[in-house]
Amino acid sequence: MKKYSPAIFCIAFVLLTANAIATPRHVRDSASDNQLSKQEKKDGWKLLFNGKSLDDFRIYKNETGSSWKVVDGAICSTKPEGNKNPDLITTGKYESFELQVDWKLSPQGNSGIMYHVTEDYDHPYESGPEYQLIDDDGFPEKIENWQKTGANYAMNVPMVRAIKAPGEWNHTVIIVNKGHVEHWLNGQKVVEYELWTDEWKKNKMAGKWKDAPGYGLAKSGFIAFQASHSGVENSGVCFKNIKIRILN
Repeated sequence: MKKYSPAIFCIAFVLLTANAIATPRHVRDSASDNQLSKQEKKDGWKLLFNGKSLDDFRIYKNETGSSWKVVDGAICSTKPEGNKNPDLITTGKYESFELQVDWKLSPQGNSGIMYHVTEDYDHPYESGPEYQLIDDDGFPEKIENWQKTGANYAMNVPMVRAIKAPGEWNHTVIIVNKGHVEHWLNGQKVVEYELWTDEWKKNKMAGKWKDAPGYGLAKSGFIAFQASHSGVENSGVCFKNIKIRILN
C-alpha cells in the first residue's frame, strides 16, 4: 500500500472544507417536481401544490375573473385584456415559516410573492411585504433598485443579482422567523431585514408605504402569489415546487 504524508491529508481536508463553505445555501434538492423527498417529509415540509390541483389555494377575497391555470405541472397566470386579474392566496395562514418555490417569468414579466397578507384591503400588497419578481433587464419601464428581483418591494434593495433569464426557472426561498426575514434567490441571500424595528418603521414612513397604514403590521397571514402584473398583454408567470415548513 502506497503511503502518503500527513500534510497531503491536511491539504485535502482544507480543500473539502473550503468547497463546502463556498457551496450556496438554499438550493433546490433532487426531488422530482411537485413532490417531497423522504428527508423533506421527515423535516416537516408540506407540499402546497401537487402539480394538478389548487386545493391549497383560492383567489384573494374570492374575486372573479382569474387568469390562474395549471399548465404542465405549474400554476400559471397570463396578463389578460383589461385590468382585472386577481391574485392567488394560500388557504392557510402562516406566522414563522420557510417557503420554497420555483418560478419563471416571460419576457417583460412582473409578479411577486407576498407574506403575512390579510384581506382587509383591496390588494394583498397593502398588507403583506413582497418578494419582487420582475424581468430586471427587459421590463419596458425604468425600474428602481428596490423594484428588482428579490427585493423587499419598496423597502429593501437586493444585495446581489442572482436572477436567471426570462423563461428559465428560478428558485426562491423566503424565511420569516419571529420578525427576522431573509430572501434567497438561486442559492444566494439577496435581502435580510427585521420587521417592526425602528429602522423598519423609518424605511416604511420614508417611502411608498407611508400612506398604507396596514402594510407589514400583521404577525401572520396568507401567502399571496401575484397574478401577471405587467402592462404587457400575454406576459406571464408560473410557479411550481411550492412547499412550506413551520418554524417554531
